[in-house]
Amino acid sequence: MVARITRPAKSAMQSGLANTKQWVLEFEPEAARGVEPLMGWTSSSDMNSQVRLEFDTKEEAIAYAEKNGLPYSVSEPRVRKHQAKSYTDNFRYGRIERWTH
Repeated sequence: MVARITRPAKSAMQSGLANTKQWVLEFEPEAARGVEPLMGWTSSSDMNSQVRLEFDTKEEAIAYAEKNGLPYSVSEPRVRKHQAKSYTDNFRYGRIERWTH
């Protein structure tokens, strides 16, 4: 039962950084998911897959795992490179690229 400590990446459907500030402690799946034969639903007998704990800092998540004797692995998020964009650059004099419209 290894705990995974990560910061979730933003969804492809969002432009902001909502739900990416918290650190999350989740457990690695121990058993594979299976298809329930009667209804065809996907199910699992692993109850730890339902546990998801959120922390404000990475240190709090690590302290929780160590306090409870949980083996853990930490995944550092990649740093986003900010690209300054301006709408007026599309109409700038001396623009190198061709206008495609």
